[in-house]
Amino acid sequence: MPPSDRPVALVTGASRGLGFLLARELADRGHDLLLSARDGLGPARADLAARGARVVTHEADVGRPESAAELVALAEREFGRLDVLVANAGVIQVGPQPDLRDDDYVQAMDVMFWGLARPALAALPLLARTGGRILAVTSIGRKLPAPHLLPYGAAKHAAVGFAEGLRLEAGRRGVSVTVGVPGLMRTGSTRNALITGDAVAARAWFTVGASVPLLSIDAERAARRLVRATLRGTPEIILTPLAHLGSRVHALAPSTTLRLLTAVERLLPAPTGTDAPARPAHTAPLPAWLRKLTGLDRAAAQRWHEYTDPAPGGR
Repeated sequence: MPPSDRPVALVTGASRGLGFLLARELADRGHDLLLSARDGLGPARADLAARGARVVTHEADVGRPESAAELVALAEREFGRLDVLVANAGVIQVGPQPDLRDDDYVQAMDVMFWGLARPALAALPLLARTGGRILAVTSIGRKLPAPHLLPYGAAKHAAVGFAEGLRLEAGRRGVSVTVGVPGLMRTGSTRNALITGDAVAARAWFTVGASVPLLSIDAERAARRLVRATLRGTPEIILTPLAHLGSRVHALAPSTTLRLLTAVERLLPAPTGTDAPARPAHTAPLPAWLRKLTGLDRAAAQRWHEYTDPAPGGR
């Protein structure tokens, strides 16, 4: 079809949380949207269409090799152009290393490395026509290792390596790549993390960290800063003062930070020896006293569509 008069953004992992908020920020800046997620896109589509954007949705698992070509072809067919690619799809597996399985590492790499690399490579020709932008949403886990998040951290390291290298190559074609490095954010996504081992204890420490204002950042503010940096072509943006501090300290004194984080790991739940698959965090109910400490994170989950899945257990 003839190219749209409005800029167009493709956002992966857009059904809820940060992905939804990034799409909303782009809609408010005049972009039409192609939203992708494995499921649950209905509420996001309704909210974003109400803001005046034309919204097309496509359920896809970006870990599958064919998904990238499908999404880019759909963008060209529906809009005739692509100006921004936001690679936001992610999965978090929380648990001590002995309780993790090979499948956890495969899933993390499929979603967060290949789920960035394949769409970015497939979209480059279309983005080159408009001098487009790519946002690779990574994590402070790439700058500073986090205990009990080994598959997640490894996949984010790979994603950053790819995104930084792609920026060097894509610039020749007029396409910029921004590496977004969020710290803890209040998105409510902790309820959909995949927990293994001592699920109740693991969910407790993980959720509390995302609920403390001094440790975490409001997700709406994070989305605004990430989109602004992307549209400006900023090479990298790190969110939250703690993430800035941690990344700099680790760069200057890696041995010290690794010793400190090793000590922190000793305070977290011990391995259970389970061989069971990881399960969604919301199936492990929080104790009543702990729910009082996690109100901000649970409120964010309600606002940003984290309850779009059937919830078989606690919140």
